[in-house]
Amino acid sequence: MIVKMKFLSISGPRTDIDRVCDVYLSKYEMQLENAVTELKTTDNLLPFVEVNPYKESLAKAEQFAALLPPSDAVADSMMTQDEMIAMIREINHEYLELQEKKELLKKSRDELKDKLNVMEPFRPLELDLHKALRYRYMKIRFGRIGVDYYRKLEKYLFEDLNAVFLEGIRNENFVYGCYFVSNTEASRVDSVFNSLHFERISISGEYIGTPSLACESLQQDIDSTNEKIDAVDKEIEELMRSHASKLLGAQKRLEELSNNFDVRKMAARLEEGDNKEDYYILCGWMGEADVAAFLKESENDDKVFVVVEEDREKFFGDPPTKLKNPKFFKPFEMFIRMYGLPAHDEMDPTVFVALTYTFIFGAMFGDVGQGLCLFVIGGLVYLMKKANLAGIISIAGIFSAFFGFMFGSVFGFEDVLPAIWLRPVDAMTNLPFIGQLNTVFIVAIAFGMALNILVMLFHVINAIRAHDTENIWFSNNGIAGLVFYGFLVLTVALYMTGHKVPGNIMMVVFLGIPILLFLFKEPLTNLVTRNHKKLEEGKGMFLVQGFFELFETMLSYFSNTLSYVRIGAFAVSHAAIMEVVLMLSGAQDGSPNWIGVIIGNIVVCGLEGLIVGIQVLRLEYYEMFSRFYKGSGREFKPFNNHKKEK
Repeated sequence: MIVKMKFLSISGPRTDIDRVCDVYLSKYEMQLENAVTELKTTDNLLPFVEVNPYKESLAKAEQFAALLPPSDAVADSMMTQDEMIAMIREINHEYLELQEKKELLKKSRDELKDKLNVMEPFRPLELDLHKALRYRYMKIRFGRIGVDYYRKLEKYLFEDLNAVFLEGIRNENFVYGCYFVSNTEASRVDSVFNSLHFERISISGEYIGTPSLACESLQQDIDSTNEKIDAVDKEIEELMRSHASKLLGAQKRLEELSNNFDVRKMAARLEEGDNKEDYYILCGWMGEADVAAFLKESENDDKVFVVVEEDREKFFGDPPTKLKNPKFFKPFEMFIRMYGLPAHDEMDPTVFVALTYTFIFGAMFGDVGQGLCLFVIGGLVYLMKKANLAGIISIAGIFSAFFGFMFGSVFGFEDVLPAIWLRPVDAMTNLPFIGQLNTVFIVAIAFGMALNILVMLFHVINAIRAHDTENIWFSNNGIAGLVFYGFLVLTVALYMTGHKVPGNIMMVVFLGIPILLFLFKEPLTNLVTRNHKKLEEGKGMFLVQGFFELFETMLSYFSNTLSYVRIGAFAVSHAAIMEVVLMLSGAQDGSPNWIGVIIGNIVVCGLEGLIVGIQVLRLEYYEMFSRFYKGSGREFKPFNNHKKEK
């Protein structure tokens, strides 16, 4: 059902707006509208331009709460506003000091890593770095050279160079190492190496020992720095843990205060009197029951003035839509939201969708075993994850199991249970003019006809609520369409059951008159509503357009009715597919391969269940909703997102 909404205005002294939000609006769901825009008839309205003073403190509280380790800490809500802000400021001071210390350690670690990366390619060299870099009569150059150039160096130049090259690590692109050269030959050798694109790498002389020892020393320093960083992290964690309860309480309270303050974005200021005293005005939508409770609670509060608007012309827009359904039907609201929420003057189709969707799903997917599996698995997922789709699957599984008993099918086996009603594959019925036809096809079409008549009634109800004369009387889904289609269904039913069909006069009255109403619905509507509007196109064009619309209407009746054959078709195909699964598993020979039976059931349950679910949703949207439902409503969104359990 749709919760009936009331539009109300709340006003009072400007300084009292936070108290009103905290004391009253935190208890009730209210969708706020922009007061400056909505209250067009009120003069001297100004917007609030104040900056939210709680945003910064709330951001810090959320940051610190996110750093809390998992614990059973209970939020402490006993602190005052000043105490909360002072506590967060003190924690932030200590936190920033620890963060600064941590950043310095991370910077030092990064520098050590850079040095290690430089030294790592020279690890295999057996030389004392401290001594080698301080030779008096010899130079040493560290660096890397491309593999191709190094091969040329080995082949052609080493014999002519008065230098010694020591190779370090080699990869697919470069050879790392160093070369020794005397001071007198340094210039010539350096020129040769430069011509071969030797890239010199600067090595610090602070290391004592071989490059391997230098790398080990650097790694130890890095590990030591990481331990210090971990120690700082533990200090931060301990800092947050020691204030866990107060932090959680401050976060919750500051969030409330911040949300309450943000109400000013939707509020308006009003200056009245010589003393220029400021007032606030809030306006928006609230459920009828909440309005009554709010008025009763605030009746003795002399700082709060509430006006419930009865004349909808004083404000802009239609009421938002808030759905309220029993928990059993709650998951099916997902399908309604996917299509579009009902407008305030439409009926809520949630219960109708829940009953028809699960019933049709069960008829198309009738199997006791698979239905119970869907019920159990879907129910467990819904209980654990609160996934609406899982809840729908679970309920649909109940109907699948019900029709499984009706069809006598358990995991595809049809010799375990007797069919209470019929076997979809075998049941046949003789019909006049048509001959033999599968019984479930006939029942599916009859069921579709009944549903079409029902949704036409829903259409008339919605049209009456919207005071839409044309759709009440003259549309193909209104009373004229209901008479036409109902009489046609009655005639077909009488003929197929061997009874006498209505006479020609009745045919003309109950079929001919509705056709004329379809054709002339626009001028007839203008006549009834006393709207003397002339036809925009000529009479000839009007008749041509009316003829094609009439043809489309007749075609839609036929295709819409025939579309329900898919219910019987899937019931028969499900039984046939499971028969194939059992045949392939050897069940017909009396010695089934149970692994094959299980895998076959899982595949059929997953794939066919998905297809059936989509096909049923298609029937809901295209064959039923298209006849009575618009889904043009807007969702009710309370400013504080308060979800009240009733």
